[in-house]
Amino acid sequence: MDDSAAAVRIAVIGVGNDYRHDDGVGWEVVSRLALRGKQRPLPRGTTLTCTDGDPTRLIGAWEGVHLAVVVDAAHTHPARPGRVHRLRPEGDLPPTRPGGTSSHGFALGDTLQLARALGRLPGELLVYAVEAADTSLGTGLSPQVAAAVGPLVQRIEEDLVRHVPAGR
Repeated sequence: MDDSAAAVRIAVIGVGNDYRHDDGVGWEVVSRLALRGKQRPLPRGTTLTCTDGDPTRLIGAWEGVHLAVVVDAAHTHPARPGRVHRLRPEGDLPPTRPGGTSSHGFALGDTLQLARALGRLPGELLVYAVEAADTSLGTGLSPQVAAAVGPLVQRIEEDLVRHVPAGR
C-alpha cells in the first residue's frame, strides 16, 4: 500500500448559510482554517467543505473519512450567543422534536440517523455547535459569535493534529 492510500482522511465541514448572519459561522470557521492552512498547513488528507446542510451533501462530504468535524450554528433556550458546544453523535445530539426543523430544513440529528441507516457515517464524528444570536436575513456575524470563531479555529486545529498518528 502506498503512503497516499494509508493517509488519514479528515473532513472539516462548515454547515450554514452566509446570508443568514450567525448561520454563517460554520462557513467562517472553514474560511479561517483555509487561510491559516496557508501559513501552518493542516494535516495531510484534510479537506475543507462548506455546505448548506442538505443531508446528501453533508453525508457525501464525510463519507469515507476517518474524522469528520462539523461546525454549525445552534439555537438554544435560553441562548448564550457565542457559546460553543463540543458534541459526539452518540447520545449528545438531541432528538428532533416532531415538526421541528433547523434553519437548513433538516436537522443534523436527522441526517445522522439517515447516515447511520445507510451505513455512511464517518469513522469518528465531532460536532461543534455555536449558539447563535441572529439568523435573520443579512450578512455578517453578531459580535458574540464573531468573537468565538478564532478560539474555535484553534481548537479544531488542535483536534486535527491530535487525530493524526505521529509521523504522518
